Amino acid sequence: MEGKMLTYSELKELSVMSGDGNFFVSLYLNVNPITNTKGDYIIHFRNMLKETVEKVSKDAIKKTKSDIERIEVYLSGNKREFKKGLVIISSQPLGFWRNYHLSLPVKNELVLDNAPYIKPLLTLMEEFPRYVVLLVDKESARIFLIHLGNIEIYTELLTPDVPGRHKKGGWFALEQSRYKRHIDYHISLHMKDVIRTLEGLIYKEAINRVIIGGTEEAVIKIKGMLSQTILNKVISTFHPEKIAGDKDVLDKTLKIIEGFEREREKETVQELITRAMKNKMAVIGLEDVLTNLQEGKVMSLIFLKDMTASGFRCTNCNFLTSQILNVCPYCRAGFERINYLIDYALQRAVEHGAIIKVVNESDELRKAGGIGAFLRF
Repeated sequence: MEGKMLTYSELKELSVMSGDGNFFVSLYLNVNPITNTKGDYIIHFRNMLKETVEKVSKDAIKKTKSDIERIEVYLSGNKREFKKGLVIISSQPLGFWRNYHLSLPVKNELVLDNAPYIKPLLTLMEEFPRYVVLLVDKESARIFLIHLGNIEIYTELLTPDVPGRHKKGGWFALEQSRYKRHIDYHISLHMKDVIRTLEGLIYKEAINRVIIGGTEEAVIKIKGMLSQTILNKVISTFHPEKIAGDKDVLDKTLKIIEGFEREREKETVQELITRAMKNKMAVIGLEDVLTNLQEGKVMSLIFLKDMTASGFRCTNCNFLTSQILNVCPYCRAGFERINYLIDYALQRAVEHGAIIKVVNESDELRKAGGIGAFLRF
């Protein structure tokens, strides 16, 4: 079963839903294969279920039995679709089921309530921007939504009655200047239709970043017709020779997005290092980050995409370190060796409500240890 793309309008729909006497089961689960090497997420789900059963009413348990059963089946049979985070919202008595496969881990949570629990999704929507991509020519257009590396076509527009498609007869019999004016008129109508659709999506989904692709003439034409408000959201344009499908669109626009985000990453890294050097609510280097993570001080975790490290995890309080220690400095328990220290640190940060920022490449951050954090206090 394919997961849906997370959209703002979808969240608005979820926010007003009510069980009307029934319940919703909202599951947020870390399914990262690196930190769940033996399918541990199923165990985590069952442990959360035991804890939740002790807190909610018997009525809630009874009315969500079919939801829990369906979730169990889904977790056992769909692991090939899993990425790093999985969100399921279900109310079987209402015939309702949504699942979202996320490229970022989420904090493990299970909520039984008379409405969907969507606060983590709202946070995710705010922290990771979405992009709209418009591909346009004189008689057609396609509009895509891109979020967290996923692409979904929003709509396709076709204006088949734009003249000039036949080699003889019809409009070609008109005097040339009149003919050209007529073509321009129909193209303008088409562009206005495209702009109405584009603006509707931007306002509906609260989009702040737009990319426009098409022939140079088409891009110039439509940019000249956009309002200043929408123009301010356009971060780039491109002129593809030929785009065959969604994958080509995603590949091309991801390169543009990567360049745009790279500039923002530079600004973040510069601020991080400057503040850390001045000891102003920021730290750099793996051990300093892990110490502050253990103490719940990390507000934003910033690290290089290719950073790897092995280390140790306390068997009692889950303190993480890259150093060889006899006992945990926080609880005096022992350690177990782990191969993917950064992944465990990332999950710990998510559990503490920290924002995660991945940096694709930065010599400055690499020299500073490849990882850093802005602190809450």
